[in-house]
Amino acid sequence: METKLKMIYWKSDKFWVGKLLEHPEIMTQGETLEELEENMRDAYRLMALDDVPDDHEIKDIALNV
Repeated sequence: METKLKMIYWKSDKFWVGKLLEHPEIMTQGETLEELEENMRDAYRLMALDDVPDDHEIKDIALNV
């Protein structure tokens, strides 16, 4: 399953810094923009799959809000 999220990012003095608009609590950095993107993917996976066993299943569901 592919999840598309928006990352806001900027260049600080030494690093590229970014956070996810949908999850502003997830923030990371990288020496390059590519490293920032990979670190962001890792941070999201850690947040989304925290305490989920390796033999988990995924199912799409619909929500009416």
